[in-house]
Amino acid sequence: MTAAKKGYMAEEAAVWYLRLKGWRILERRFVTGRGSGAGEVDIIARRGSLLAFIEVKARASEEAAAQAIGPRQQGRISRAAEAYLARHGELANLDIRFDAVLVGGAGWLSHIEDAWRP
Repeated sequence: MTAAKKGYMAEEAAVWYLRLKGWRILERRFVTGRGSGAGEVDIIARRGSLLAFIEVKARASEEAAAQAIGPRQQGRISRAAEAYLARHGELANLDIRFDAVLVGGAGWLSHIEDAWRP
């Protein structure tokens, strides 16, 4: 299986997992800009007054997946969040959080709430 297909399958699983937890998916694969200034986030979801920008990582283990979300990746997600909120001003008053969904080699998902702060 290619890395792209594995990533797509991990995102699909994460979407269903989040829906089961009561989240409403607002956007998937939101991208803004190009090059080093680009921002991108896998899933933007809302539950009540909480808006989450969620990165999905699939690796051989959950630990490896967590380590793959480094400062550079966090910066890209933060830029995407800023752009998304600029386009959707009606959501600006919501509580904002940056989460991660980690997928380990066995396919188990872990939702890490408030995984980092920009």
